[in-house]
Amino acid sequence: MSRIEQLISEIEEYIDGCKFQPLSNTKILVNKEELEELLVELRLRIPDEIKQYQKIISNQDAILNEARLQADSMLKEATAHTNELVNEHEIMQRAYEAANQVVEQANAQGQAIVDSAVNDANNIRQSAVQYTDDMLKSLQAIISHSMEGAQGRFDAFFSSMKSSLDIVTANRNELSGGMAPSEPEPAAPTEER
Repeated sequence: MSRIEQLISEIEEYIDGCKFQPLSNTKILVNKEELEELLVELRLRIPDEIKQYQKIISNQDAILNEARLQADSMLKEATAHTNELVNEHEIMQRAYEAANQVVEQANAQGQAIVDSAVNDANNIRQSAVQYTDDMLKSLQAIISHSMEGAQGRFDAFFSSMKSSLDIVTANRNELSGGMAPSEPEPAAPTEER
């Protein structure tokens, strides 16, 4: 509240506090000196405050322009900040998308490597099994052939030995034709296979 408004309020309070003239409801008795002091102070204050108000009114355009400039500046700053945040958000989204793509590619490559390694391992295992089977088949053929060869040689050896035994037995029989039998002949060995 300005001083002028305070003085006007004081004058109104003063008037309300005054007594009415006898037999009147509209006329009052006032202390002239006290009312004059309030009015003098009011007159002294009016030019100062009017000058201030005139100054404010004359500066109103400048103040409004300054306020508009400040508002425009604040709006530009807010817009720039908003655009910066939007750009940062877009950059973050792009970074997340790129990171997700890298992770997906890495997973796909990793899975491809694992699949390839499993296939290679299966192929190596199958090749090893096939190689081992081929080696065992070859060994089986060698052993079978060796057994057949050994059997043939054994049969030939056995036949040769039997033939030799028959000759020895026949020779003994001839020699002992005139002699009494002294010992029983040993039994011929049985063929074992």
